[in-house]
Amino acid sequence: MDTFELLGHPVRLRIVHAMRGGRTLTTSQLCARIPDVSKATVYRHIELLASGGILEVADERRVRGAVERRYRLREDRASFDAGMIESMSPDDHRRGFAMAMTILLTEFHAYLERDHADPVADLVGYRQHAVWLSREELLELIGELRGAIAPRLANQSRPDRARYLLSPILFPAEEPSTGPEAD
Repeated sequence: MDTFELLGHPVRLRIVHAMRGGRTLTTSQLCARIPDVSKATVYRHIELLASGGILEVADERRVRGAVERRYRLREDRASFDAGMIESMSPDDHRRGFAMAMTILLTEFHAYLERDHADPVADLVGYRQHAVWLSREELLELIGELRGAIAPRLANQSRPDRARYLLSPILFPAEEPSTGPEAD
């Protein structure tokens, strides 16, 4: 199974999200983080991600006669590189986008189901903005966003931090105007 197929399943992508930030987690801990998915399903998808090289065993220990494995995400294998994206067909992009939106909806619903969910206090945001940009301005904006986000991707889990999903989505909403009516 290639990376696109491995990451192209909602449960597997949720596991990958849960593992980000340098975490090492057992399958039981992952099940607790994704309680709306059956344990058997989580176990099956962890095995697929491990056999595909997306997860690796960080350590093992004996617990009541069984071997408990702690997994770690291989960040270098858990994303799409530029070559992979360039080779995707429009249908691949449709499936990838639909899957990303499904994951986002699932994670948001799970958040709202928590006993103490408070979108106002948690500064939840889901706004959309339409901006007019030249190609140069677009590249500058992308660079600025990367500059703001990339350093925070290395943040480790600790008691004073909550894990947030940040899902930038960018695509042209219409083609550029080239006629006299262009502003």
